[in-house]
Amino acid sequence: MVKKIEKVALFGGTHGNEMTGIFLIKKFLENPYLIERPTLKVFPFLSNPRAIKLRVRYTEIDLNRCFDSEDIDNLDNILYEELLAKNIHQKLLKNQINFLVDLHSTTSNMGLTIILSDTDDFHLQLSSYLSFLYPDLKVLYYPSNGKNNLLRNNTELGLSIEVGSIAQGILDANLFMRTEKLVYSLLDYLDKNNQNQLGSKNHHLIFYEVFEKLDYPRKNEEIAAMIHPNLQFKDYEPLNPGDPLFMTFNNQAITYQGDSTVYPIFINEAAYYEKGIAMCLAKKKEIIVNFP
Repeated sequence: MVKKIEKVALFGGTHGNEMTGIFLIKKFLENPYLIERPTLKVFPFLSNPRAIKLRVRYTEIDLNRCFDSEDIDNLDNILYEELLAKNIHQKLLKNQINFLVDLHSTTSNMGLTIILSDTDDFHLQLSSYLSFLYPDLKVLYYPSNGKNNLLRNNTELGLSIEVGSIAQGILDANLFMRTEKLVYSLLDYLDKNNQNQLGSKNHHLIFYEVFEKLDYPRKNEEIAAMIHPNLQFKDYEPLNPGDPLFMTFNNQAITYQGDSTVYPIFINEAAYYEKGIAMCLAKKKEIIVNFP
């Protein structure tokens, strides 16, 4: 049974200093024909106007942590981003959006990545299709573990696009064009899916599943070590037991003490310092995705 997608929301500026998504959405708002598809109605949104204007990640609280149903329903949540999340949630319901794309950028060397909160057949088929078109595309499954507080969790179907490495508050023309092209291909897929034009085939898919978040070593709550230079910008590359992980300020290496090979991502992400995350660890999986 093909799942029909009729209304798609594209969001940029959920974090106001991530310029790729912001300027892509502005381009789509000025040139709506670029995202028109025969069977789709596509709504482009700038998520956090105040943060975008100030070119900061957020003004009071991280908007991309405000969408849990309990937070949406909590009348005591009155910070700017909390109220904004409630407003966005109502817009999605009013417009009956059934697929959502949230555009982000990262200071980590993630390349072009799509992030899933679900690995049902629909999302895996979409991921394998896009991976076939873009062999350097990475697919990351980031389980919500019951806390559905991200914007992309507001609809049954959807994903985030993460692109990097790029510093906060700047544009990179190459990454901008690659992200734009991926958005068009994603919309093409949804349109073809609606028209049963995908055909029947199998695809080999590699994806990475996050299972742990690592903080920096700390002393009295202060960071006591940095990402080891051998690991910096090595997102999605294998990290083996005994490999250098951190380096203290006295140049002493701290090694990875796990018992198997893992794949670190979001390494040294600037925005995650406040969240106590030095990197996330993922497992690499390979599957065959069947198309009906």
